[in-house]
Amino acid sequence: MNRPALRLGWLALLLLGLAGCDGDSVALPDPRFGQIGQLQVQVQSPVADGVGMLEETLVWRSDGPWVLAERISYGQGIGGETVRRPVLNPGDLATEYRSLVQQVNESPGLRLFAGDVPQGLEPECESSQSRVVLTIRDDFQDEDARWSRCADGGFFTATPGGAGPDPGASRVVTTAQLARFFTLGETAISSYLGTVPFRTLDRGGDSPARPVGPRSFRSGDGETPGDWEHFWASHGGGGSPPPVDWNHEMVILAAVGRQSEAGDSVQVRRILPIDEGTRVELVRRVPGDFCSPAAQEGYPYHLVVAPRTAAPIQFAEPLVERIPCGL
Repeated sequence: MNRPALRLGWLALLLLGLAGCDGDSVALPDPRFGQIGQLQVQVQSPVADGVGMLEETLVWRSDGPWVLAERISYGQGIGGETVRRPVLNPGDLATEYRSLVQQVNESPGLRLFAGDVPQGLEPECESSQSRVVLTIRDDFQDEDARWSRCADGGFFTATPGGAGPDPGASRVVTTAQLARFFTLGETAISSYLGTVPFRTLDRGGDSPARPVGPRSFRSGDGETPGDWEHFWASHGGGGSPPPVDWNHEMVILAAVGRQSEAGDSVQVRRILPIDEGTRVELVRRVPGDFCSPAAQEGYPYHLVVAPRTAAPIQFAEPLVERIPCGL
């Protein structure tokens, strides 16, 4: 339903309320702020002492549907992005949305509109803290309410304890966590849980180097590795490879060999330090069961640079994700 239609619906209700019996008028109370609109939670969390960033954004509409986008970055470059959507009935989610909006409007322990939780703050968070930004959109009034606060933990783990800089910060963080709980559930975790940060050097559906599987490139003396130079000469067509600080960084190649259908892709999902070395998790994305992809041979790849971790580098079997048709 579009915004004009929503406004017409509310106007009709107000007119009915004004037309009372025997000429008496009855004024209906204003709807709660955000009852028709959406709620957005954005959490920016430092990774690896701040050399990377994990940004997670949940958008939840009043009619039920929601979407969660997660993005991992290293330096100034994006490494990976994931998107999740609901599997539950949107009607059930709409009921949960109304319940949360009622609480932030009326519940003494969570109320955000009483004047003691100001909206204008833009606090400087400590280097280890996350920034939590809560925005409630009211379509009927065509207005946004926005709060920015600091907290320990990320989108899935932030807690009201230690939230700041004001006492009302705990309400903002609690609201964010309730939104996460109602939409994703209690056991959901981040797609990038535990990973070191990384950024994309190159990505595509057909590498001229024709890699048959994943591999890593590391330097033992800080100089450019010979195997990296050899690979890039084939992959990059003779151009100069992108700059890498080989004293402190490494390159990871995600590859699954030759594929025969358009739409097949591969990406690095997580780079995890473990007891003995490093485990790299990959995701292979393929067209859904009811899609009809065109035949197209290629060698999909994803090249990323990340802070140097301990050897050996081990690659897990790629996780297969089905892509809905048209995406």
